[in-house]
Amino acid sequence: MAGDPFDVTLIGDTGEMAEAVAFAGGRVVARLEWGEPLAPQPGSIVALDLSGKAAMDLTVLSALHGADLIVCDFDHLDLIAGAVLLTDTHLLCEPTMADRIASLSSIAVDGSMTDAVREGDSARLRRFSAEVGRIAGTLARLAADQGPSDVADRRPAYDPGPAMLTAVLDPSAVRRALRARRLRATMFGDFDSGGLFEDPAWDMLLDLFAAELEGAPVSVSSLCIAAAVAPTTALRWIGRLTQIGLFERRPDPQDRRRAFMALTPRGSATMRGYVAALERAGLALG
Repeated sequence: MAGDPFDVTLIGDTGEMAEAVAFAGGRVVARLEWGEPLAPQPGSIVALDLSGKAAMDLTVLSALHGADLIVCDFDHLDLIAGAVLLTDTHLLCEPTMADRIASLSSIAVDGSMTDAVREGDSARLRRFSAEVGRIAGTLARLAADQGPSDVADRRPAYDPGPAMLTAVLDPSAVRRALRARRLRATMFGDFDSGGLFEDPAWDMLLDLFAAELEGAPVSVSSLCIAAAVAPTTALRWIGRLTQIGLFERRPDPQDRRRAFMALTPRGSATMRGYVAALERAGLALG
């Protein structure tokens, strides 16, 4: 059920945003085209629809920071993300109608994701964290079983020990793990009707870890591809993983309008510790 009515100024709308506004219980109070003076109605939500727009000129770029909601095509994702990613602006890339409605509704309420979306992503993030903890605990026990049998050396709580590797970290091994995950999703695709094999957090962690080892930058759009989910979903996960301190945004030194994503020092150390634990247990990265 829609909440209280809210006003929306649409800029460059292709029709879908106006439909989403109606479904969300809002009303369009102004519709502006590119080339017109960008003067939104006071107190209204400002929604920019860049779908199908070929060029990102100064008129468009100047409007980005005043927008509450931006819809863009994948081709323009890096440029737009460089300006508004990790800000209060809602950025949707090739969204569904449901994505549009959810963002409009949440902006109208409190500027955050709707409860349904927030609870869904939070639950998945909790499951992901719990799974990493479970795997790490299992690896620690396996490593301990293969080591000295002195009971006094056993630790009752999980402690991965120093993140020391005897082998050189090989980015190709990380890339092989990513390819294996894509192969799994492909082979079981006929059975996967509800994102059963989606794991964007781990896929993006692996991709950024491999890029760090290779010394290569990773654009926002490239990271979204690595997530193997819809771009708008990937952007939400990038925001989440940045908030909890695993990812960070780094400006492109060649073009300050763009940005790269990378592991934070803490995220990098955690991944290296995880690989070290795998090595001690004689297990492969997956």
